[in-house]
Amino acid sequence: MKQDQGTLIEEVAGATETQSVKGVEMKQEHAAQIAAVVDAVNAKKIDNVYFVACGGSMASLSFGEYFLSKEIEIPSFVYTSNEFIHRNPKSLGENSLVVLRSHSGTTPETVEAASFAKAKGAVTVAISMEAESPLAQAAEHVVHYNYKDGSDAIDGEAGMFYTLIFELLNALSPNEKYKRVVNQLPNLGNLIEKNIEQFSEAANEFGKKYKRDKIIYTMASGAYIHHAYSFTSCLLMEMLWIHSNAIHSGEFFHGPFEITDYDVPFLVVKGEGASRPLDERALDFVQKFSDKVEVVDIAELNYDGIDEDLKEYFGPALTGFVLRLYADGLAEHTGHPLSVRRYMWKMEY
Repeated sequence: MKQDQGTLIEEVAGATETQSVKGVEMKQEHAAQIAAVVDAVNAKKIDNVYFVACGGSMASLSFGEYFLSKEIEIPSFVYTSNEFIHRNPKSLGENSLVVLRSHSGTTPETVEAASFAKAKGAVTVAISMEAESPLAQAAEHVVHYNYKDGSDAIDGEAGMFYTLIFELLNALSPNEKYKRVVNQLPNLGNLIEKNIEQFSEAANEFGKKYKRDKIIYTMASGAYIHHAYSFTSCLLMEMLWIHSNAIHSGEFFHGPFEITDYDVPFLVVKGEGASRPLDERALDFVQKFSDKVEVVDIAELNYDGIDEDLKEYFGPALTGFVLRLYADGLAEHTGHPLSVRRYMWKMEY
């Protein structure tokens, strides 16, 4: 599905220039890397798309699958890296696009998954902090971000990933709204800062209120169930050692609601979009029977500068930064730094 290559990439590269020469150079590098991926996709008839990673990286890639499955007819899938290899999907082949992600670029299962997919003839794209990481070396294409010099520590990773996703959407099924999303992504850094300021007090109060709770359930649906997964698995369980579970609002009444009681805490992410009624139904129930219910309402996010019909695409890009504040609040009031681990990186496993 070919399209003129003087398109979205060039526009976003020009729109995202900053006063920092380093920042400009990195954004231009990102644009070139994404353009190479788009060229590779346009050179083939892509029949399916796989998003492959582990943990928080898998959660972040899941937003790509959410948007692709919502917007276009080409099937897309999310796999944890090891299962991707062992299950060996039948449809994986030379007409597949496989997007893999690892922050460090060293996650062994994901590196192996890249080699596995490449050997099948798939177009492989690695997303990593390091351009020369093992994951980047194993994949055909790489799109990298950099935290080390602070040049894109706030919005670079998110902006880069969303640019990639919407460039891919536009390549696979051209639509003017994808172009508008890319054009408005330079607003992301400013919006992140505004929403951090808006939610910081509520997040701090959350930490103060729940600092002694040993279990906190997180509930969401739609795109935001991926945030709930990341929040529970990577922040509450991994970093804070608080028992948790990400409950899909649509599944709440099919088992999990039996644990609801007056002293059971819930953090409900009330999404904006098609699945919001699912969240509202579950929220109504827990508010009747639990005295410990906190709500992050996505409709209350600051979307300054974003077209009304594009807010549904920007909400997921902003929510992770807001939820991180809630983990920071718990860390502050429990005295448990988010950097502490028992096992991770300390032994072979």
